[in-house]
Amino acid sequence: MITIVTSHGDIVVELFEETAPISCENFKHYIEDGHFTETIFHRVISNFMIQGGGMTADMQSKSTREPIKNEADNGKKNLRGTLAMARTGVVDSATSQFFINLRDNDFLDHSAGDFGYTVFAKVSEGMDVVDAIGAVVTSSSGGQQDVPMDPVTIQEIRISE
Repeated sequence: MITIVTSHGDIVVELFEETAPISCENFKHYIEDGHFTETIFHRVISNFMIQGGGMTADMQSKSTREPIKNEADNGKKNLRGTLAMARTGVVDSATSQFFINLRDNDFLDHSAGDFGYTVFAKVSEGMDVVDAIGAVVTSSSGGQQDVPMDPVTIQEIRISE
């Protein structure tokens, strides 16, 4: 199990290691390296998703490992409470950023029209914390939109077996 310790409370996550092995291994490497400590949920869109794992409170991007292969064709769906790898328009561009779906977002799933976003985990405890983060007031900051006006900090992420 993974515990995401945030300024709003803890979110416990179960990895889908069998269906998204590359993404899960990548996520665990970033945890072990301490990469997520003091990053923020920098993009929060009500009734859609919360995204974090790559920026500091002053909106600076953290350096990352090389991008990984997209595993969105693994059969997992972007359902409420699932975690997926964030990426650019390039299919195999995910690094450290991830998002948690606040609702079912089937348009983000693998399909003939779009390769989709890799679902690699689900929230098993703390969906109330996710929902509270999803309800924060946002604005524009550092050239980004949908940034919480009061930073929502990821204090640390821990692995516990």
